[in-house]
Amino acid sequence: MLDIQTLFAGEVTVGTELPEVVWEPTHVQLFRFSAITWNAHRIHYDQAYAAEEGYPDVLVQSHLHGCFLVQTVMSWAGPRATLHRFRWQNRHLATPGDKLRCTGTVTAVEGSLVHCELREINQHGDICAPGWATVELPVKDLS
Repeated sequence: MLDIQTLFAGEVTVGTELPEVVWEPTHVQLFRFSAITWNAHRIHYDQAYAAEEGYPDVLVQSHLHGCFLVQTVMSWAGPRATLHRFRWQNRHLATPGDKLRCTGTVTAVEGSLVHCELREINQHGDICAPGWATVELPVKDLS
């Protein structure tokens, strides 16, 4: 469960750690994600096909790794924050049942813009997806 909070500009400093969010993808989630993203590659929903390709199970979609990272940073920043920039890389496969721990660190603050380095790590310590995000936090109205 994600805790929703509202951060404001000036409340975050370099080195702040984002709270960890653990995602555990399921076969149903991967099937549904493939359907809504029009990703027809069988490696994401057909276990027999994935096995023929040499994988231990169906694979988490590359964009779902990105979604996990975006949801982690945006749940930390709060509903009034705006995502300005995001990118990620896929470095290690993940399958249903893996526990994907997502977290991050604030690397720079420029006024209301906050730059974060993100990471998704599986239960074996492998980095599945590093990422980088810039979010704009709302300014507190002091009137």
